[in-house]
Amino acid sequence: MFNDHAREVSLTSRLMSIKYSNYKLYRKGRLMPLVSLKNTITFAISVRDRHASADWYSAKLGFELTHHIDEAGWSEMRTNVEGVTLGLGEQAEPVPGNCVPVFEVADIASARGALEADGVAFDGATETVEGMVSTATFYDPDRNALMLAQDLTGGN
Repeated sequence: MFNDHAREVSLTSRLMSIKYSNYKLYRKGRLMPLVSLKNTITFAISVRDRHASADWYSAKLGFELTHHIDEAGWSEMRTNVEGVTLGLGEQAEPVPGNCVPVFEVADIASARGALEADGVAFDGATETVEGMVSTATFYDPDRNALMLAQDLTGGN
């Protein structure tokens, strides 16, 4: 009986080892991402007045203003969730429900290149505000807009 139990444990260990090694191969072969994202995400929304909206988000939700970039029509707020910021893009006629997740990357050119090589559709060229940020808009299979952003301020 002891030998049967030892054989069963040995067989189970080998099967677990095979499953684990297949999982690692699967992770290396198929689940590794094309793009390496940083540990921050910005949710960008359109607003009529960034300054008034920043005051509202601060008073109502406790978000902290990190900066207004008037020449770009952009403001950012730190939320109460680590690594999550809210971007306020000023528009004359904002569209309610228009939220675009913005993923920070270290190198926007290589991230965009990797995604494009894999068939991901982008909307126009990468846009740059010198000394501030470069952004590129792309789409998921359902045409939801997403963005990549590279910080050019030298702060990260």
